[in-house]
Amino acid sequence: MDAQRYFSRLSKYHGALKGLRRQKPPVFLYMPVPLIIAIDGPAASGKSTLGFRLAETLGYLYFDTGLMYRAITWLVLKRGMDVKNEAVVTQLAQEVPIEVSPPSLEDGRTCDVVVDGLDITWEIGKPEIDSNVSTVAAYPGVRTALSIQQRRIGKRGRVVMVGRDIGTIVLPEADLKIYLDASPEQRARRRYDEILSRGGKASYEEILAKVIQRDRIDSTRIVAPLKAAKDAIILDSDKLSADQVFEKAYDLCIN
Repeated sequence: MDAQRYFSRLSKYHGALKGLRRQKPPVFLYMPVPLIIAIDGPAASGKSTLGFRLAETLGYLYFDTGLMYRAITWLVLKRGMDVKNEAVVTQLAQEVPIEVSPPSLEDGRTCDVVVDGLDITWEIGKPEIDSNVSTVAAYPGVRTALSIQQRRIGKRGRVVMVGRDIGTIVLPEADLKIYLDASPEQRARRRYDEILSRGGKASYEEILAKVIQRDRIDSTRIVAPLKAAKDAIILDSDKLSADQVFEKAYDLCIN
């Protein structure tokens, strides 16, 4: 998913969530609330939607760690480097700091992504990034280097961090770990329906095959394979709406 469509989909919750915050009693002001929340799970399980809504409600930073891989990909291309040169890309990830912070502009973004002093929040959603980010994200050295950067930001607290290895690798000491799961069939159906709702065309069978393939790659990679942390709370969203998933996760935060 390109970043502009990604941010646009999430930003539609802004108004509704502001109303939700007004309706709910501010119990998190006087009850202990986890300062670091980790949300992991397979592709298309609804992690981004849940993470964004929790962050909005709690007043936390929403941090989708996938943005860091996009940022490094952007930098590689900007400097004219070869995306397929694993050593060069890894060194860049080790040397260049990436900052992710609360949004400074009300333009639909859910956070600011800054590299070398440049706000590249919207730059990382361009087609050339989509075409190359998977290659960059597959390098073990890049994953290790960016995990360190993600941890640096996460340790500041008041953050909802979303990814595939947050509770197991990046922030194993997170106060609350949620593993959001759903069957491949359900995740493929959601993605299929989303494409159709935008007026696009799609094949459910092709989407399902890609979901299953992505699951296999994520769960069998050597570095930071996808799996639930031993102390994570598993939420199965197969038979739950996005609102129901949010309510369950919110209750975990305040109770």
